[in-house]
Amino acid sequence: MSRVNLALFVLLAVIWGSSYTFIKVAVGGLTPAQLVLARVLLGAIVLFAVTRVTKDRLPRDLAVWGHIAVTAILGMVAPFLLLAWGEQRTSAAMAGVLIAATPLLTLAAVTAALPAERATWRKGVGFALGFVGVVLVIAPWSSSGGSLTGQLAVLGAAACYAAQTVYVKKMLAQRGIPPLVSATSQVIMATVLQLIVTPFFTWHEPRFTAGIVVSVALLGIVGTGVAYLIYFRLIGDIGAANASAVNYLVPITAVLISLITLNDHITWNMIVGTLLVLAALAFAENRLSTLKQAPPTPARK
Repeated sequence: MSRVNLALFVLLAVIWGSSYTFIKVAVGGLTPAQLVLARVLLGAIVLFAVTRVTKDRLPRDLAVWGHIAVTAILGMVAPFLLLAWGEQRTSAAMAGVLIAATPLLTLAAVTAALPAERATWRKGVGFALGFVGVVLVIAPWSSSGGSLTGQLAVLGAAACYAAQTVYVKKMLAQRGIPPLVSATSQVIMATVLQLIVTPFFTWHEPRFTAGIVVSVALLGIVGTGVAYLIYFRLIGDIGAANASAVNYLVPITAVLISLITLNDHITWNMIVGTLLVLAALAFAENRLSTLKQAPPTPARK
C-alpha cells in the first residue's frame, strides 16, 4: 500500500468512525427521519456533482432502478434510520463498536444466501466467537451501555448492510455498473425514498445549533459523499478485500472520537467484545494467511 493509499485508508476509518459522534449530536435537534433526509440529500448532491465532472451516466433501465431502490433501502434508508433512532437510546461509542459486527454478519449472510460461498469449519468457529463478542459488548446483565432496544437497533442496521451486500452480489454485480455510478444512483434513490417516508415519521420543529449544523453537514457531505469517493479509490488501487479491512479500524476510531468529544463511558466488556468480534472476523476470513500470500499491490502512477 502506497503512502497515499495508507493515508486515505486511515482517513476513511476516521470519517466513518466519527459518523457515530455526529449522529449523536445531530439527533439532539432533529428527528431520525429529518437527519437521514438531510444526510442523503447532501451526499447525493456531492456524488451527482462528481459524476457531472467525470461524465458518468446514471442507469436508464427501469429494472436496474428497481434493484437500486432495494439496495438504497437496505444500505442507506433503513440502517441510517436505525442508527439515528438507536443513538437516541445508546451512546455513540456503543453504536461504533456494535457496528463492528457488520462484516461478520455480511460473511454469514453471503455464506447462507450464495451457493458459491460454501460454509467451512473456519467460518463456523468465527461466527460462534463473533456472537460471543457481540453478547459481551451488549452485556445484557448490565444497564451501563444504554437501552437494549437502542443497541438492537444498531445491530439491525448492521444486518441491513449485510443484506444489501448479498442483494448487490445477486442482482447488480453482474450488470457492470461502475462503482461511482452505483453509489450515486443509490444515494439519489435513497433521497427520493426518504422524502416519501419522512412525513409518516414523528416530526417536530428542528432545533439548530452550531454543533448540530456542523454534524449534519459533515455526515452528508463527508460521511456519505466524500467517503464513497475515497472507498472506491481504494478499491481501484488495492482491491475490494483489502479496502474492506477498514472495518477493523472503524470501531477503534469511533470509540476514540466519542471518548474525546462526548466523554462517552467505555467499559471493559465493550473493549474485549469488540476485539473478539474483530478477531473472529479475521479468523473466519483467514485474513492473516491471505495477507501473507498476497503479492504487493503497485501504487497508482
